[in-house]
Amino acid sequence: MPSRDVNVIALVKGGERYVFLYDDDSRAEALKTLGRYAANPDLSFSWYDAAVLGQKVRLNTPRSQRAGFVSRADRKAD
Repeated sequence: MPSRDVNVIALVKGGERYVFLYDDDSRAEALKTLGRYAANPDLSFSWYDAAVLGQKVRLNTPRSQRAGFVSRADRKAD
């Protein structure tokens, strides 16, 4: 069974904290959520905030797609 790593992005804005947890399979949903938060006039979460955090989501590639990644279980003992 593949590992389900959880990615975390967070924003502290004044006294508010926005914390988003997502796995590699739910990246698109995480990006949509950022947009929904930015569109909500009741939140201080801005479109700029969504753009910055969205870029972090996009740049955080899944572990299996990283160049040269070898899982710890697959490494040979020295």
